[in-house]
Amino acid sequence: METRKIQSVGGGTYTVSLPRAWADSEGVEAGDVVNLHTRIDGVLMVQTRQVDDGSLGQVTIPVSEENPAWIEQALRAAYAAGATEVALDSETTFASEQRRAAERTARNLTGVSIVEESDASIVVRTSLDPREVSVRQSLRQLNYVALSMHRDATDALLGDASPERLTGRDEQADRLYALIERSFVRGLARLDETDALGVTRSELYELWLTARELERVADHAEAIAAIAAASDSRRSTTERAPSVSESPPSSSERTSPTRDRTRIETLASISRGIVSDAVGIIVGDLAAETARRVLIDRDRLRESLETSDRKLLTSADPDVALVRSLTRIRRTAECGGNVAELALQCAVRRDDLRAPAGHAGPRDLSPGGVVGIDRER
Repeated sequence: METRKIQSVGGGTYTVSLPRAWADSEGVEAGDVVNLHTRIDGVLMVQTRQVDDGSLGQVTIPVSEENPAWIEQALRAAYAAGATEVALDSETTFASEQRRAAERTARNLTGVSIVEESDASIVVRTSLDPREVSVRQSLRQLNYVALSMHRDATDALLGDASPERLTGRDEQADRLYALIERSFVRGLARLDETDALGVTRSELYELWLTARELERVADHAEAIAAIAAASDSRRSTTERAPSVSESPPSSSERTSPTRDRTRIETLASISRGIVSDAVGIIVGDLAAETARRVLIDRDRLRESLETSDRKLLTSADPDVALVRSLTRIRRTAECGGNVAELALQCAVRRDDLRAPAGHAGPRDLSPGGVVGIDRER
């Protein structure tokens, strides 16, 4: 880094000299014109006219495979990379399955549509004005979708809902994440993108990292729903009345369905609350010092789940589905913890941490402690 002294010339104009080494490397000479970009974070950037801003206009992707999955993969990759127009070119003609894959992918991406079609070409265009995109609001929506998926998946596991309630919700989560990822990538490549989005590059990076964790929360919700669906299928095929020769389980073998149900509800609810509060800090809805409590809740939930896992695995007849579900609940809380740690780092960097107003005390993770624990909004 070099320093330069600001000088004043006639008319009140301020000037600063450019480093000679930089000017020589960029081919800048006296009389040349450069572009000045005033950033919302107070940074003034100097750019020569010859410098490519890294944005993608139209890109051409050859399609030589008949697998429709390649169409979706290629279009999603181009969307994430920031391309504004993608031309899919086939060596022969597109099969009907390939065209349906292109239409389905375009429909599931924000601001994307098919504008041209021929036997051997499909042109897909993205019409997004970054000034009309709110990354923070998109993150709030992704948070809502992921946590509602998780809640419905838990209800399905407990028999209060059908796993089919999650149908199509993962696509909604993917659509929101893809929009945030595209905004982040373009923000890295274009000097004017973050200004149009109304965020700094560091803020955009934080929002994108948070979106990645929320995408994982949605994946954990899908996994819990799949466990619930498999358990329902297994029960429907194996359920039968006990025979006369079968002896009833001993008292040590009996489990309490009500206790297990309450505990799962409690743990899943707290894991979602951890995620919700952590995301709230990132988007500015909660104060930075909330991260302390979120991390304490994450650590205590982790300890409680480890205890539950040990009891289940050492029981006479361990419930594998329950163990797998608790693993997903723990990973959900870990996602929230990762976001809280990110929020804490950001608060330290910005000197935004204040002394805690008071200590709320540890949260009750026992089955009976479910009353008054629900922190979801």
